[in-house]
Amino acid sequence: MTQNLEGRIAVVTGATSGIGAATARKFAADGARVAVLGRRKDRLDELAVEIGAIAVPTDVTDRQSVRDAAAAVRAELGPVDLVVANAGVMLAAPFESAEADEWDQMVHTNINGLLYTGRAFIDDLLAAADAHRPADLVHVGSIGGHTVFPNYAVYTATKAAVAHLTRNMRAEFGPRGVRVKNIEPGFVGTELGDGMRDQQQRAGLAEWRTQMEILTPEDIADAVAYAVAAPRRVNVAELIVVPTAQG
Repeated sequence: MTQNLEGRIAVVTGATSGIGAATARKFAADGARVAVLGRRKDRLDELAVEIGAIAVPTDVTDRQSVRDAAAAVRAELGPVDLVVANAGVMLAAPFESAEADEWDQMVHTNINGLLYTGRAFIDDLLAAADAHRPADLVHVGSIGGHTVFPNYAVYTATKAAVAHLTRNMRAEFGPRGVRVKNIEPGFVGTELGDGMRDQQQRAGLAEWRTQMEILTPEDIADAVAYAVAAPRRVNVAELIVVPTAQG
């Protein structure tokens, strides 16, 4: 496989930090034309200047915002053939004391945002596949979709939904030439979890991340780039990437 993405037109959501920003940088370095989407305009603009991308401020929990972003990307770059639905939030708390609006935020971002993103760009991806070009819809899930973490019930449930949604979409769109895939990281050094209100859970997460050599966002970006650079006949359908020490 080669990492050459020349000629690809890529969209990355949640691109203001972490895995999203690293993936956008990797795609641009590998030759793709890139649109970066996210809520924090200042960070988007800075990244866009750095890598020669276009910045489209977007709230993935707002379906119309995602539709408008898709239209803006098409107007600037043309039809898209590579979409990374990366935007996500992780807000841990004991179930009996968790704030329901934190649950809503995770469901709206991790599930609805992913659905809205896929729907906004699926026609572009199908058109690319019809033209016998690579077409990729990448979901960034989590090992939390398969494992049990106390106090993370709702977050892990959203990631289990991502895993099963991906499998079903793969069955629907694979025969039509669109590769739908789920990249599932373990512990990565990102801002994920910084918005937790439960101070004990925030402290626990920080401690977990110091107990081993964890992954960098660039490690996940490399995995995503590897998967989408595969020949059209190959779909790296599910890829779990964890620190060696995590097992």
